[in-house]
Amino acid sequence: MKSRSKSKAGVIRIASDQKLVKVDRNGLRRDIKKIFDLLGAAQRELSLLVVDDEGIRTINRDYLRRDRPTNVIAFSLTEGDFGDVNPGVLGDVVVSAEAASREARAARIPVEDAILYLIIHGILHLAGYDHEGPKGIARARIMSAVQQAVFFEIRGYRLDFRL
Repeated sequence: MKSRSKSKAGVIRIASDQKLVKVDRNGLRRDIKKIFDLLGAAQRELSLLVVDDEGIRTINRDYLRRDRPTNVIAFSLTEGDFGDVNPGVLGDVVVSAEAASREARAARIPVEDAILYLIIHGILHLAGYDHEGPKGIARARIMSAVQQAVFFEIRGYRLDFRL
């Protein structure tokens, strides 16, 4: 099931291919618009897919050659040889509802907040933030600080939650 909406923040497509968590598409769309506004990325487009662990494992294996589940994957459509074809399209974010559920239980927060936190993480990757590579520690601190600040602006509380 796919949902699409044109708005100030561009097109945001949301699909769910899992049965564990009910996905509030309107709420997520509203939150993603806020993320875009906070990052100065209004008018950008995004596709969000919420899957189970097996679904994200398959995507991770097929596209990134990592045969294991993870909590979030981001695919940029602004990088590489054809990254300038449609610069308004930021990319795709895939979130595992199962991983979010486990992390929410561990952090004692609502699963919806864990999913939002993972979406923010994915969008930050699409916006050029990173936490790996030769300058990993400094980059991870910067990305984490931005992620925490964006989450706070949307949900109104600080989250002691690490990916």
